[in-house]
Amino acid sequence: MPESIANPAAPLELIPLPAFQDNYIWLLAGGGGDCIVVDPGDAAPVLAAASRGLRPVAVLLTHHHADHVGGVQALLEAFPVACYGPDDSRVPAAALRVGDGDRVEVPALGVCFDVIAVPGHTRSHIAFHGAGLLFSGDTLFSLGCGRLFEGSPEQMLESLDRLAALPGDTRVCCGHEYTQANGRFAQVADPGNAECARRLDAVRAARARGEPSLPVSLASERDCNPFLRTDTAAVRDTVARRLGRPPRDRLEVFATLRDWKDGFAG
Repeated sequence: MPESIANPAAPLELIPLPAFQDNYIWLLAGGGGDCIVVDPGDAAPVLAAASRGLRPVAVLLTHHHADHVGGVQALLEAFPVACYGPDDSRVPAAALRVGDGDRVEVPALGVCFDVIAVPGHTRSHIAFHGAGLLFSGDTLFSLGCGRLFEGSPEQMLESLDRLAALPGDTRVCCGHEYTQANGRFAQVADPGNAECARRLDAVRAARARGEPSLPVSLASERDCNPFLRTDTAAVRDTVARRLGRPPRDRLEVFATLRDWKDGFAG
């Protein structure tokens, strides 16, 4: 469901386009129809939106996986606009390379995004933060985080710490509709978390209505996401029971959670 975002220049509309089995391609649109496209793994949903009056003016890419960049070439053939992505040869060659600390400006919408390096899921993964939004790709999910395909637990924990330090009212726009599955693990890893239980009740109701569970506030993620709560007694105690001893530090808490989640079938 589109969501309006306060902006001093013009009202912006956030639109999650479903793709594949559980991906979201995010659009951020202005009142005149100009829009930013984030992680177009498939061009077809974006081109369909364009046929209804939206006009891509920029493309943002968080990482190289095909379900996030597979539609870039076809989209840029139809709309030859600036495309920004991480400095990685596996990202489409048309992308302008950006890295940690860079800023991407989109004058057509009057917005800019800070680029944050968030390695872990992939070695070159980046996130975009601006206009009160965080496009986190497959690093931070609602109630979870991405698998470690290329990075280390230490890298991912540092990446999540960086994202968790952003303002609490930041709206997290991640790449997949994983909230309910992540929530089942969260309730095992962080039992008794009443805020997480309330969030999952709201998510189940939204999904039953055919609505996305996203975006979600970063404040809610800090309250509910066990991967952002490695310092809390409840999560540490759960990990201690799994290890049969107290964890050495929060890195071991995180690494144990991530390894556990990889094989979790709850």
